[in-house]
Amino acid sequence: MDTAARFSQLAFAWLFRTEIDMAFVPIKDGEFTSTIYGMIKDNRYADAMRVLQHELQRQPNNRGALSLLGYCYFYTQDFAAAAECYEQLVELYPSVSDYKIYYAQSLYNAFMCPEAIAALSQIDEPELMSDVIKLHSAIKYRDEDHINARILIEQYPPDDPDTEVNLACIEYKEKNYTKALERFQNAVQVVGYKADLAYAIALCHYQLRDFPKAMNLITNIIDRGIKDHPELSVGLVSDGIEVRSVGNSMILHETALIEACNLKCAIEYKLKDMEKASSALTDMPPRSEDELDPVTLHNQALVHIDTNPNESFSKLQFLLTQNPFPPETFCNLLLLYCKYDYYELAADVLAENAHLTYKHLSQGMFDYLDALITQLTSPSDAYNKFDMIASEQVAQLRKSQKKIENTVDGTQERHKAVEHYETVIEHYVPVLMSQAKIIWDQGDYPKVERILQRGLEFIEQNSTWKLNVAHTIFMQEKFKEANAFYAPLVSGHLDDLLSLSAIVIANLCVAYIMASQNEDAEDLMRRVEVEEENADPSKKTLHICIINLVIGTLYCSKGNFEFGITRIIKAMDPLDRKLSPDTWFYCKRCLMAMIENLAKHMSVIRDVVLMECISFLEQCEAYGKEVSTSMDGPLHDPTGSGTTPANAKNTVTYEARLIRALLLQLLGY
Repeated sequence: MDTAARFSQLAFAWLFRTEIDMAFVPIKDGEFTSTIYGMIKDNRYADAMRVLQHELQRQPNNRGALSLLGYCYFYTQDFAAAAECYEQLVELYPSVSDYKIYYAQSLYNAFMCPEAIAALSQIDEPELMSDVIKLHSAIKYRDEDHINARILIEQYPPDDPDTEVNLACIEYKEKNYTKALERFQNAVQVVGYKADLAYAIALCHYQLRDFPKAMNLITNIIDRGIKDHPELSVGLVSDGIEVRSVGNSMILHETALIEACNLKCAIEYKLKDMEKASSALTDMPPRSEDELDPVTLHNQALVHIDTNPNESFSKLQFLLTQNPFPPETFCNLLLLYCKYDYYELAADVLAENAHLTYKHLSQGMFDYLDALITQLTSPSDAYNKFDMIASEQVAQLRKSQKKIENTVDGTQERHKAVEHYETVIEHYVPVLMSQAKIIWDQGDYPKVERILQRGLEFIEQNSTWKLNVAHTIFMQEKFKEANAFYAPLVSGHLDDLLSLSAIVIANLCVAYIMASQNEDAEDLMRRVEVEEENADPSKKTLHICIINLVIGTLYCSKGNFEFGITRIIKAMDPLDRKLSPDTWFYCKRCLMAMIENLAKHMSVIRDVVLMECISFLEQCEAYGKEVSTSMDGPLHDPTGSGTTPANAKNTVTYEARLIRALLLQLLGY
């Protein structure tokens, strides 16, 4: 399921780029004025605001204090507070026209667009009309009224460089990325290098899937930011150095460092390098949790969903309550709920946010989510819905193939046709996999294989399709055929086997063994062992453990309990590092199967092996007090609210003691 690669890009898509020099009246009070200006010059906005707030308590209508405080709020991006200051100034000094435009600009940046339009309607000074038109066009752009935004942009002065930038923004919003790229590059030739323009160009390359060019521009933005503003502490958090928050200053915004790091994270996420994606986020200038922008929160949630799902879901839920939030948030939250089988929660979110469904979900995505949620109540209906979606997508793919064949290579039409084909493929893969999973859960593996074969024409080279075909063939015990699918997937990662799922390597080893290719299995296992020995000791790696557990389970399933159980016990050494809910699941399943066979007198096992089992279970009791046996999903809290008898039974210690008691009873103790 393509759950996550939908990152927010135009984090601060400001159409209104003109910097307005905010004038303010000096406060005549001895050294007081020079002190305030000194603080502002040194970017000590927090100190300046405290002094100004104190002054306003003494003189609530002090024009200079209000003006300076509004300026400070604006440059620390607290736009709502800035708007309050300028609203007071407009009421107190209606003849000062500049305060009106500052007030409207603050409202716009606080995402209070109706109020901003009302404020603009009160401005009739001729000298401010240019700024009024620009701000009005920005509001129309934000409201996605691109037609009127274009009309207003055409009213800019002929030589205004903002014209090209703002038209580029509209082209981008309308997904004309090539045209947007051309306009942004034209703007750079006119105004020179600007971090926000460099970011916009990188963003266009990202949308055009030209990741190397995008990364080059991002690297340049970050390098310039480090060189020109060392006080922003870029990358120090990743180096493990404790630093203070730099806040959301205007300087930080002008460097486009936050946007660049988020885009770098998006690219690494697309390339499925979670470690680099996470590093891109920690390289950002340090800010406290309450200072993080919505895009950063959204991307943190996606990157850390596997390591900290509770926090990730909380962030996505929180973002839905904010105005604005990244438009991808709604879809990603629903997809992640479905990924972890929380279909009720997904249904609740859809019901509670019906107004967001029409705005942030395409018809295809809504149909896909509807089919996923239907699995909860009627798997057969969900299967039929997936079948209808897949049929429509196959028709689109065939149509796109014909269009590609009928266009000339290298033309814009050919590029668009290929891009559309790849987009449909991205949507087709999760639909086909979701349909197959319904039958997989029913255990009908031959039918699963037939469903997956439907994708052979279009997604034969897709790694997700290959992997699921391999699993399906493996479950039918066609081990030689499974080798043909598993081996290429593993051989492409021989230098980094730990990046692969342990179960993939384990299944390949089992397939090798069952196909009498024991040497290949042993060689692969040696490679994994070497990698684990050289891996970071702080990271818990269980690859070789799980491989041995799967092989041990294979022997137990064939009735060779002595060899299988012995291999499982050795795989769990040292127990304090290897014991987890997943590994214990394999262990207890084989131990219970052995006890059942002994009780039915279907197997004979030497006493030395049985004593080894009892000793192993005693160790599991000692180390398993804090290890839960429950696998209820990422949102499940195994500790509950305090220690209860029910929680105590969901531990490895309790289950190991129970299994040991059964074994001892069977042996006559």
